[in-house]
Amino acid sequence: MFELGKRIGALCSAGDLILLNGPLGAGKTVLVQGIGSALGIDDVTSPTFVISRIHKAPLPLIHVDVYRLLEAGKASLYLDDLDLDSPREAAVTVIEWGGEESARLGEDRLEITIDRSEEVRAVTINAIGNRWAGLAL
Repeated sequence: MFELGKRIGALCSAGDLILLNGPLGAGKTVLVQGIGSALGIDDVTSPTFVISRIHKAPLPLIHVDVYRLLEAGKASLYLDDLDLDSPREAAVTVIEWGGEESARLGEDRLEITIDRSEEVRAVTINAIGNRWAGLAL
């Protein structure tokens, strides 16, 4: 997952939105750590309890975990309160547990689903919009 994250991170530019989905323990945060590594950030940890962290770098990383918001049943309302629009234009934004409410943040995005139901982890990457057209990893 870390190496896949590095490959994705190497392709990122300012304004990119990446949504991650999968069960607890699927490797979402490890994937974000790989993205961070490609951006020159080595201290990426899960923002589960703080909801959002901004990692400063030449290309900053905004790492959001909406798991707690989903538990509360009001993810779309709380997501608005995070004010993600203002710094997103100059950063890469990765949202763990990023469903419909997160998808409205950008027409161009990567939606990545990690499945651990079998012994082998399966990753599905859906490139949405012109920005990611022709994505090859």
